[in-house]
Amino acid sequence: MIAVDGKTLRGARRADGSQAHLLSALDTSTGIVLAQVIVSAKSNEIPAFTPLLDAIERLLGSLQDLIFVADAMHTQTGHANEIAARGAHLLIPVKGNRPTLHAQLKTLPWTQIPIGHQTRDCGHGRRETRTVKAVTVTTPGGIGFPHAEQAIRITRTRTTTRSGKTTRETAYLTISLPAADAQPIDLQDWIRREWLIVALHHIRDVTFREDAHQARTGNGPAVIATVRNTAIGYHYACSSRSCNQSVIAAKDDAPPERRRPRPPVTRSAGSARRAGHADREPRRGRAASRRVHHR
Repeated sequence: MIAVDGKTLRGARRADGSQAHLLSALDTSTGIVLAQVIVSAKSNEIPAFTPLLDAIERLLGSLQDLIFVADAMHTQTGHANEIAARGAHLLIPVKGNRPTLHAQLKTLPWTQIPIGHQTRDCGHGRRETRTVKAVTVTTPGGIGFPHAEQAIRITRTRTTTRSGKTTRETAYLTISLPAADAQPIDLQDWIRREWLIVALHHIRDVTFREDAHQARTGNGPAVIATVRNTAIGYHYACSSRSCNQSVIAAKDDAPPERRRPRPPVTRSAGSARRAGHADREPRRGRAASRRVHHR
């Protein structure tokens, strides 16, 4: 499965002052970025989708039977036709940018459709239940999106452990694979894989401080982003540690002259006063003070 997502390099500026934006494709099974294209300054990710497919096809030789997942911006008729023409498949969310399609999926008789798969997870201070239902629409015209074979509804129910507050979110998707080739348990896994490329971009921001980098010349921002992608992909493939742990270990193993000094620890005024008084004797109560005074 290949996840597609875009990222703005906030510290990198073009000559006209616009920010550099890249569209990337991640192999979710290996954690390796297969291709990356620069989005035109006067455009958005949509026209860059086909050049990204071209780059992946040159690398792999064929897109036959691959599954692509992306965010709702790419719920485009042209994208669906382009992917189908290359023998691949598309799993895509449907949101407000496709109001007619979203209304069609929302009004399907979901209460009559049995639960296909359900997971329960606990972590990060919350409990989450994810319920997937899928249905093949056989009415005339089917699903109002090219090559769509199944309509999918996923319901996420989250309960915060500390407060007990519960929230519920419902998302709708389509996929161009029939039910025989895409069971609800598969859909549950594939839908979550889109977050792997979001996690990659988070690592580039937080661990590698990408948004603070100010490469500006020519393809410099894209080249540096490729180097970061390569380093992250290497750690995914060859290391049992997370990227952040590997970066910390590399800094600790570096010779002293190459180590970057750690930033100083800053204290608030209140914490500084508390630290300054920590070595003093505890204050006595008023009653004890008066007894000492009267003696």
